[in-house]
Amino acid sequence: MKPLYKLLAASAFAVLATASVSAQDAGADAPYKVVEGNKVDADTLKGWKTWRALACERCHGAQQEGLVGPSLVESLKRLTKTEFQTTVMNGRIEKGMPNFSGSQQMVDNWQNLYAYLKGRSDGKIQPGNLKPMDPQ
Repeated sequence: MKPLYKLLAASAFAVLATASVSAQDAGADAPYKVVEGNKVDADTLKGWKTWRALACERCHGAQQEGLVGPSLVESLKRLTKTEFQTTVMNGRIEKGMPNFSGSQQMVDNWQNLYAYLKGRSDGKIQPGNLKPMDPQ
């Protein structure tokens, strides 16, 4: 019979190994790719550049924490991709958010912006400047 501490250690290892696999599997469905917290795939980088170019931080905060507009770190935990698209394209005029359907950059990159903000909401992408995963 194995000592109790060996059984507990083996059980703890099994739980950690399962959690690690689950975390990797969950990341496979993510709309972004990130390493080291600030190196992202080309599309996610385009989303971050769209965020910067359209000055979204004026209302949503430099770290997406919310100012006069809501925290996008929190909002992206519950908004679907379709709801996000509807919001950025139609705006929320009654709440002060303009529609961005007239911005070609937003039309071309709303999915990339969603990926960036989802990565921030998931805690995988750190605030601040981003870099490409594969320098070009």
